[in-house]
Amino acid sequence: QVQLVESGGGLVQAGGSLRLSCTASGRTFSRSYMAWFRQAPGKEREFVAGIPRSGGSISYVDSVKGRFTISRENAKNTGNLQMSKLKPEDTGVYYCATKGDPLGAFPPREYDYWGQGTQVTVSS
Repeated sequence: QVQLVESGGGLVQAGGSLRLSCTASGRTFSRSYMAWFRQAPGKEREFVAGIPRSGGSISYVDSVKGRFTISRENAKNTGNLQMSKLKPEDTGVYYCATKGDPLGAFPPREYDYWGQGTQVTVSS
């Protein structure tokens, strides 16, 4: 069993930055693929960024490329999402999620474990 806890959300003005963290319990985090998703009101949950256990072959949704950076520290069982140049359309609840096999995937249904989410609100 894996438990994920996100932190770091908040209210920020457009153009600002936030750093989200995801802390995992259990021994499987270092072997898992980790991703960040977000869900805006009235919209489906969407893939934002993903990173394999080795840190290579990172994926981003086109709308955040060049603005967001995903990273992980397996020894600390943590993952991070550094968000800069934030836009109002980045507003939503951000979730971290993991899946046991090493391959990345975009659909939320492919992921085994989820955090409770952290709210990010970007004002214009």
